[in-house]
Amino acid sequence: MNSKTLFYIFKRVLLAIFTVWVVITATFFIMHAVPGGPFVGEKATTPAAQKAMEAKYGLDKPLIEQYFTYLGDIVFHFDFGPSLKQRGRMVIDIIFDGMQTSLVLGLFAAGISTLFGIILGAIAALRRNKLIDRIIMVITTAFVSMPSFIMGTLLLVTFANVLPTNGSSAGGMILPVVTLALYPMAYITRLTRSSMLDVLGQDYIRTARAKGVSGGRVIFGHALKNSLIPVLTYVGPMLAYIVTGSLVVEKIFSVPGIGRAFVNSITGRDYPLIMGTTIILATLIVIMNLLTDILYKVVDPRITLE
Repeated sequence: MNSKTLFYIFKRVLLAIFTVWVVITATFFIMHAVPGGPFVGEKATTPAAQKAMEAKYGLDKPLIEQYFTYLGDIVFHFDFGPSLKQRGRMVIDIIFDGMQTSLVLGLFAAGISTLFGIILGAIAALRRNKLIDRIIMVITTAFVSMPSFIMGTLLLVTFANVLPTNGSSAGGMILPVVTLALYPMAYITRLTRSSMLDVLGQDYIRTARAKGVSGGRVIFGHALKNSLIPVLTYVGPMLAYIVTGSLVVEKIFSVPGIGRAFVNSITGRDYPLIMGTTIILATLIVIMNLLTDILYKVVDPRITLE
């Protein structure tokens, strides 16, 4: 790895750190700018009781002091503070418990969507304008156009009597995984098809065929490999999107993941949990984009990093 590549990685890491800091700062001040407070809905909300609760959680201090305390706890201790609604539990513990389920859900959905998306896209490109190509395009267009919460509801109604609908069990994870996988699978299919058609029209592909290179080697050794670069651009952020975008899906199928915890924190005005979840999910997206940029050079050495 040469010095130019290392300098590029260093710059991207610094940019990623700066982006996370912006997210932390924006999330903190936006949450504190929301009218009302986390204890407004409590049963015994006398002024004295509210002041006592605010003093307990440090909310009575000046806002700028709260910000630097919060930032220091995150940077040096990875501590997002206690939950205001789930008494006795720390925000990081709630997030960690939810992420274990959400990551499994997201990894399965990402793996299925990537595998089938590449296969279907390659088939559609190799059978361009044939019946199978048109069928694949119609199906993927329908999946791309349909929001995940509508797809989840349709699958829930259709397979409620066949598959478990409670995401807390292993069998109950099937429908949430399928729901999350359909949209990215359709997008990857269309992306692979478009990219592969472009690669198949390149001069070096025609040259390889003219030299007598076997069809399988041309397709898998040259065309498919080079057509996966745009797919790689999407797959990295897609994993983060699936994990972060599973909020409604987890709520529909009662999956005990980070999405359900995040929705409950919003309805319960649990500000530390809202901020902690937002920061963790945003950081995940930033990291996946960073890794994707770095992997460009690994996949295609011709790419120049600047």
